[in-house]
Amino acid sequence: MFCQFGDKVQILQVQSGQNLYGIGQVDDADVTSFTLSPDNSMLVVATRSLLLRQWDWRQRTLTRSWKAIHTAPVSCMSFDSTSTLLATGGADSTIKVWHIIRQYCTHNLKGHEGVISVAEFHPDVDKLQLYTAGDDYKIRVWDLRSSACLSVLVSHYSIVTSLQFSPDTSMLYSGGRDNIVTVWDIKAFEKKKTIPVYESVEGLVLLPATSDLPALNVVPGHTHVITGGSKGILQVWDTVTAVCVYPAMGQGETGEKHSAIVQLSFSPQQDVVSVVTYDHNILLHDLADLSLRKQFAGYNDDILDIKFVGTGDSHIVVATNSELIKVFEVATWNCQMVKGHSDIVLCVDVYRKDPSLFVSSSKDACVRLWRLNQDTEKVDCIAIATGHTHAVLTVAFSRLSPQFVVSGSQDLTIKLWTLPSEWSAGESDQHPVSLTAKLTEKAHDKDINSVTVSPNDKLIASGSQDKTAKLWRSSDLSLVGVFRGHKRGIWCVQFSPVDQCLATSSADGTVKIWALSDCSCVKTFEGHESSVLKVNFLTRGMQLVSSGSDGLLKLWTIKNNECVKTFDEHKDKVWALTTTSDETSLITGAGDSNIIVWKDVTVLELEESRAKQEDFILKEQELSNLLHQKKYLKAIGLTITLEQPFKLLTILKEVLAATTGHDDLGDIIGHLRDDQLDSVLRYAVIWNTNSRHCRIAQYVLSVIVKSRAPEELGKLPNIKSSLEGLLPYTERHFERLGRLLQQATFVDYTWQCMRLVGRQSGSVGLGYTEETGTNETPSNQQALFVVDRKTNPSPRETSHSASHGIDSDNSESSSDSDAVTPAVVTNDKSGDAASSSDESDSSNEIDVPMNVKDDAAQSSDTSDDEVIFNVSATKRSATKSTPLRSKAHAGILVKKTPGKGSKGTGKTLDKNKGSTTPEPCLRQTDKENRLTQRSNRTPVNTTVTRGAKSTPRRATKTVGILTASEDVPAAVTPERKQRGRRTTRPETEPRKRSQPAKGVPVPKSKRRKSATR
Repeated sequence: MFCQFGDKVQILQVQSGQNLYGIGQVDDADVTSFTLSPDNSMLVVATRSLLLRQWDWRQRTLTRSWKAIHTAPVSCMSFDSTSTLLATGGADSTIKVWHIIRQYCTHNLKGHEGVISVAEFHPDVDKLQLYTAGDDYKIRVWDLRSSACLSVLVSHYSIVTSLQFSPDTSMLYSGGRDNIVTVWDIKAFEKKKTIPVYESVEGLVLLPATSDLPALNVVPGHTHVITGGSKGILQVWDTVTAVCVYPAMGQGETGEKHSAIVQLSFSPQQDVVSVVTYDHNILLHDLADLSLRKQFAGYNDDILDIKFVGTGDSHIVVATNSELIKVFEVATWNCQMVKGHSDIVLCVDVYRKDPSLFVSSSKDACVRLWRLNQDTEKVDCIAIATGHTHAVLTVAFSRLSPQFVVSGSQDLTIKLWTLPSEWSAGESDQHPVSLTAKLTEKAHDKDINSVTVSPNDKLIASGSQDKTAKLWRSSDLSLVGVFRGHKRGIWCVQFSPVDQCLATSSADGTVKIWALSDCSCVKTFEGHESSVLKVNFLTRGMQLVSSGSDGLLKLWTIKNNECVKTFDEHKDKVWALTTTSDETSLITGAGDSNIIVWKDVTVLELEESRAKQEDFILKEQELSNLLHQKKYLKAIGLTITLEQPFKLLTILKEVLAATTGHDDLGDIIGHLRDDQLDSVLRYAVIWNTNSRHCRIAQYVLSVIVKSRAPEELGKLPNIKSSLEGLLPYTERHFERLGRLLQQATFVDYTWQCMRLVGRQSGSVGLGYTEETGTNETPSNQQALFVVDRKTNPSPRETSHSASHGIDSDNSESSSDSDAVTPAVVTNDKSGDAASSSDESDSSNEIDVPMNVKDDAAQSSDTSDDEVIFNVSATKRSATKSTPLRSKAHAGILVKKTPGKGSKGTGKTLDKNKGSTTPEPCLRQTDKENRLTQRSNRTPVNTTVTRGAKSTPRRATKTVGILTASEDVPAAVTPERKQRGRRTTRPETEPRKRSQPAKGVPVPKSKRRKSATR
């Protein structure tokens, strides 16, 4: 069965009542009309967006979609008998005919006024005729060959709602809202007969001529029609005699609006007449006697209350925003609508020990008692209680025995109704009996929203909008206690099944538990952000379940006041909440018209968790055994099953660690299935995000790409997401490796340059000569590198240094111009040389390139090691040798000698005097170098006095990572003195400090530090 529901067409299984699925697109416009082809192959749906959509409803796929060309929504549609042509009538007064196979519009018919109400093809395909009706109350006959109107049939004085053809296609039957059925001779286009049916006809069904229906008083050989309309009843009419032969009285025989029939159709396959009522209910009647077979509630409106009834909780009774009580069979959701109240039903309750008995209250100020017949599944009213003056908002059954019913009303009173004793034996009268109130008590100052009876039938609790709950004795309705504490009205009260306590829910968003002994609040549960409408006990009083106006359902643990879980399925106020007798299921109803059944799966989840844990342990053990046996292929498959990517990474590393690991890994990956290969790719994306594991990921990716064809890889389900995850990190790793390669090439280039200089100077390595094969250097050649890794050199090392031109305290340096004093670079990263230059008399720091410092630092074992070097390099050509130049300065860095009174670098220990003296540093700019070279091309030795000794110094300048030596004068030129530059002076000359003027305070930063510090 196909039913329209908002923007979708729902498919309903008639036998089970199950809603299979819906046909439609997400967030589409509302459906205005739909039709099914005669061959049941396609479903065409028209929406308010003026689109027509063709669906393959079995496969749930959209075949095509096209514009309806109508300027207003489509109001009706119809197929011809061949399922080739489709006619659509719109609110724009036009009819369009579509060729479904060739997919184009064949006709555009105009002539009606107003909305097109019905369109039907002539059953005879050869005639190619179309019959339509509109708001102009006329029936037009169109010839599709010439697109001309053959005839206009005028008889009705209101909208024509249905058209039916006789089996021999010679007669046409039309029904309208003018309370008549007209018989037409379509061969001569004449009216034959008018049948008054005395109701607005909304549907017309022609009975099959071959059917033998004695129960309907059908006359053989005559044509009969079934009509349904505003009265809500089905009537069978003899078209020959114009007499109603069978009036089937329906639920709405009084002509009430809620039961009016709005659509009538016939299913020849099942011999069922289906009726759609005004309140969106679907009724199925047997064709043989028009008896009600099934009922489906298409729309429940607000669900106000729900209770389980019947043996084994087989049915549920629902109070909706209607005067009808709906009884659903839980297994098939077959619905029975019970009429009895004259106004909206507000509350229902069930007697637990005899679940076939239930009671209801309504706005009609009465209470009704009902019994469900388990054999016939029919519900009968057995008693009526009247006495309240206003709407009865709540009602409750007694618990131990069906002795009484208590009700609360808007008239602020509580009434206790006694029941006859014979009902406990299961007897019931055919006619309902009247009940009288045994006790009446004014209970509250405002509306009474809830009443309940204690498990022993001795106490009654009531909750009201006056923010209080009260406790009463059931014997005389005397007040026992008042529960005060809520800040707003109370919606529900419930007794605990095991403890002497009462639970209340309020509009202040809280649930409270009260002690019956002293009416004190024991616990308060806060969690709802709006009114709590219902509350109920679960798990033998150990848990609470509550529902709120925000559509949330919350499960609470009473012991620790903790909300265990929150369920968000409803979209509106959850008014109804109840549990089964064994508390294994829960059912809720809300203002969104949905009824949801919840099942307790606590035990099931524990069993599943235990089973998963056991299975995981077994698989882990199996994986360990496979790894021990080196069966990597099965181990990888099991790891993929367990979803352990990093365990798989460990296995791959173990495979690659073997001698033939690369070949073995290729064979393993080649034997993987497509799903396993897809999982490995997903894991490779994870590995590739980490630089430590990217090598394995890239190798796995390389093997996969080389072993599988691109077409096979393209069929993997997650190949797109895997590539999107691999590309960015792969590019990042490639850039990182490129930078590393550049750095490695630079190191190699540096080493090659150093070897070249060593060969030019006749030295190889650190003080090694090919001629001697030792670390000693000939006297006429200078060592390329001399490394001193000891802080206090031995006498032998000192004399060895002196022989190479290094200053020594025991001997004077040679005055030969070829003896060049090597520079000393300290391996100090803390910037002590910079600090020492500020404290010394002159600037003693050499501007050494960063790479030279780093290389010196890397060649030392500790932070105090020294690298002593002096390199001579010249730029050679075919004609002459030109010294290399650079903007860097040459100079001397001294060794950091820790000691008492010493603060770091920039000091040299004078062994003769036993004190530290600053060692001077000569600075020479490139401009001064050029001026000096122009004035004097010969190298000039500069003598720097160290106490009583003098040592020739040679300034050097840095070229790249090497050092080119160049002799420059160290004397101060007049030009430099005139520029105000600092001049060098012997160490013996004391430094003159500037003294501040008298009376001027000296800043702390300029004060001289004490000798002790």
